[in-house]
This record gives sequence, structure tokens and C-alpha cells, in this order.
Amino acid sequence: MVELTASEQEALGRLEERERALRRNMTLQRENDRANEIYILRKGTVMSSVLLDDGSRQILRFHFAGDLLAVSNIIYGDATETITALSDCVVCPFERTALSALMFEHPRIAALILVYNQIERAALTDRLAALGRTSAKTRVAAILIEIRNRIRVLDRTVTSSFTLGLTQEEIGDATGLTAVHVNRMLRQLEEEGMIAREAGRVQFLDERGLTRAANFVDRYANLDLGWLPAGR
Repeated sequence: MVELTASEQEALGRLEERERALRRNMTLQRENDRANEIYILRKGTVMSSVLLDDGSRQILRFHFAGDLLAVSNIIYGDATETITALSDCVVCPFERTALSALMFEHPRIAALILVYNQIERAALTDRLAALGRTSAKTRVAAILIEIRNRIRVLDRTVTSSFTLGLTQEEIGDATGLTAVHVNRMLRQLEEEGMIAREAGRVQFLDERGLTRAANFVDRYANLDLGWLPAGR
């Protein structure tokens, strides 16, 4: 997206001096707990979620290596979301004061954090619109494309086949569907010749058709970053 200067890379590296390992299903933070740390996800996949009044869970976002986690802890003393490991993970925690110093010394990094948060906002808006206005098949198709695209950012060798790494219950909690309904939609996508599944892997057989079915917009594509300040 943007090539960082050596000084910017060094400054970001200082935020990753501490490490914390998480096993799959471990919780990094719980909603409403006191929180003053932010995290860089160095390795693995996590999800952010909230608990609804009826006791069900709504997954907000899936996060991948390189993502900032718990950014809302910058402005709130209590965590606004629960963050749970979906795989074995390594996170790098740092204090808000460290981020403040980084932003002061490197305005372009501050601007990139703003960019990241606007991408997240746009993606969440898409998810909200999908939950209220699209079919179950559309929602499941969109999740598949989103996960594949995020994995491909980290590994450019990934094309049409990838390891999903999510249970049908987790897909359901992200799309507002039951696990049974998710299973039905996955089978429908298979029957329509759009995907194939085997041993936890998904292969896109008709990516153009799947993209149409998902009404998918890649919020990490076509960014206009010409306004960013110069790096130091």
C-alpha cells in the first residue's frame, strides 16, 4: 500500500518489542473489561465480537497478521469488543502513550492509521447493509471472498484455493445465520458450481459468478493515498 521509510519501520518495530502468545479460542480481551493496551497481530487470525442481549454473539471483523487490534482502546477505558484467537497467534501489546509518541514523531503513520480505520468503517458498513438487506447466500459468498482476499494480501501465491479456517458457527455469527443455514448456503454454492470444498479448503470455481452473488466490494482496493504526508 505505502512504502515506509527506514525510520518509520524502526518506529513501528519498537511497538512490537513485547510478544504475547495465544492458543486457538483464547481471549485477548473481553468486552467491557478495563483496557489500555493496543495490539499488533504478528501471527495468526483473530475475531472481534460483541455479546447481544439474547446471549448470542455477533462477530464484527476477522483480523489477520499485520492488523491493529483494539484500536478503540485509544479513546475508551473499557473494551468495546471481545477479541478471540481463531488460530494459534502472536500479538504485540503496547500502551496508548507509545502510540501518542509515534504519531507525534511520524505524522504519516498517524495518517495511515486513519486510513486503516476508514477501511474498517467502510467494511463494517458493508456488513451492516448485508445483514439487513441481502440474502443468506449473498452473505456467505461475501465472507468467503473477504477471507480469501485478506489471506492473499499476506501470501500472493494464494489464488483460487485457500484454507478457510472458520467453523460454520463462526461464519453464522458473522452473517447473522445459524450454522445449519450456513451449511445449506455452502452446499448451494457448490451445487451451482461456484465453489468446491475439501478437508477445510475452499476453491473458487467461478469467481466472477461468486463475486456477483456476493455483491462484493473490496475495500482494500482502489485506495487514493496521494494526499498522505511525506515520510520522515
